[in-house]
Amino acid sequence: MLKVEDLHVYYGGIHAVKGINIQVPKGKIVTLIGANGAGKSSTIRAIAGLIKQAKGHINYNGNHESRDILGLKPEDIVCRGIVMCPEGRRILPHLTVLENLMLGAYTRNDREGIKKDLEWVYDLFPRLRERTWQKGGTLSGGEQQMLAVGRALMSDPEVIMMDEPSLGLAPLLVKEVFEIIEQINSEGKTVLLVEQNAFAALKIAHYAYVLEVGSIVLEGNGAALLEDPRVKEAYLGG
Repeated sequence: MLKVEDLHVYYGGIHAVKGINIQVPKGKIVTLIGANGAGKSSTIRAIAGLIKQAKGHINYNGNHESRDILGLKPEDIVCRGIVMCPEGRRILPHLTVLENLMLGAYTRNDREGIKKDLEWVYDLFPRLRERTWQKGGTLSGGEQQMLAVGRALMSDPEVIMMDEPSLGLAPLLVKEVFEIIEQINSEGKTVLLVEQNAFAALKIAHYAYVLEVGSIVLEGNGAALLEDPRVKEAYLGG
């Protein structure tokens, strides 16, 4: 579905991503793990069209014809079925929960589909239903993360990319967030996950890539990498 080939990302003179190759098959959870500065977020930001200094190929075969999407505007990439849930949530604090969610559907004009997806998001996150008219800025950190994921789902994506969804959350909420990711995937969404909590990410991932200083140093299915001694030593405290 999504194939990244020879991707390079630059920030001025800094070569942040150095010719990596990644595949994200339809209906799977693929995760990128690695330390801060490894190039994980830069990779998905390039896929989302948010980085100008990028070269290589990002081939996507979704509802539209297969094509290289590198260089498209972010809104065009959203329209093609790829959406990113950014690090730090970035909800609009002065808008209500419902208004934040409806912003996620700004590229759509199928009223009945939007209504159906809003109910789906409320079923996934009952706390958001309870807080429909509450301002986003008054929500707890965990609720804001739920809102950010819900907003992304309101665009009706085929691929949802999540950047550090567990960042800053209490352990019980982290467990809940990863259960929700699995549920989203089970209902047909393809997931590309960037996460520093390597243990939690590898537990749910069908496939994983380990990045170090802009390069892929290991890859394999999530269960296998959980048992890899190199991964255990570097990322799992073992």
